[in-house]
Amino acid sequence: MSDSLVIIPTYNEKENVERMIRKVFSLACPFHLLIVDDGSPDGTADIVKRLMKEFPDKLFIEERKGKLGLGTAYIHGFQWALKRSYEYIFEMDCDFSHNPADLIRLREACVNGADVAIGSRYVPGGKIENWPKARVLMSYFASVYARMVLWIPIHDTTAGFKCYKRKVLERIDFNEIKFVGYAFQIEMKYIAHKLGFKVSEVPITFTDRTEGVSKMSKGIFKEAFWGVLQMRFMTIS
Repeated sequence: MSDSLVIIPTYNEKENVERMIRKVFSLACPFHLLIVDDGSPDGTADIVKRLMKEFPDKLFIEERKGKLGLGTAYIHGFQWALKRSYEYIFEMDCDFSHNPADLIRLREACVNGADVAIGSRYVPGGKIENWPKARVLMSYFASVYARMVLWIPIHDTTAGFKCYKRKVLERIDFNEIKFVGYAFQIEMKYIAHKLGFKVSEVPITFTDRTEGVSKMSKGIFKEAFWGVLQMRFMTIS
C-alpha cells in the first residue's frame, strides 16, 4: 500500500491522460493515482478504465456527471483519500504543465517538515515556459494581490501543484469551502496558513500545455479577484 495519492481532475484530456498515468507510475516513489473525471465526452474515462486493468490497485477513477468545477473535484478526491490510509495527498494537472517528476520533491518537502508543499513558479528557481507575457503578468500579479490582501507569506497563491499532509485535510471543513476555480487554490492555502500549518514553496518550472484545450476563463479570474476580498473577512477555526 502506498502512502501517497495523486489526485488529477480531468475534463476532455484524452490526449494527455495515458501519458500522464504512465509517467507517474514510472517514478521511483510508488504513487497511487486517482482520476476524478467530470463526464468527459471525449472518452477520457474509458482510457483510464482500460489502464486500470494494467495497473490494478494503484490506479482509480471517480466519475461525476457534468463539469462541476475544479474545487469540487479536488474535494471529492480529498474525501476519497481520507477514507483510506494515505499520508501524503497531491493535487496535479493532467496537461503536463506540472512535471510529474516534481511530485517526489513535493513529497520530500512534507517528509522533511512541511505540512503543505507548493510547487511554486514565483520563488527563486521557479519559472514559467511557453506562456504569453500577458498571461504571466496576470498570474503573477494575481498572486501578489492575494498575498497583500490576505497577509500570507506565500508567493504563488494560485498554484495548483501541491502536496498536503493528511492532518491538514482532516482539519479543514470542506463544507465551508466557498470557491471552485483559482479562488479555491487561494482559499485552501489561506485556511492552511490560518490554522497554523507550515507551508513550504518548492521551485518548479511550469510549462504550458501542448495537447488539449485550456480550461481557463475570465470567470475564473473574476472569482479569484472578488473571492480574495471575501476571504479576508472569513472566520477560520
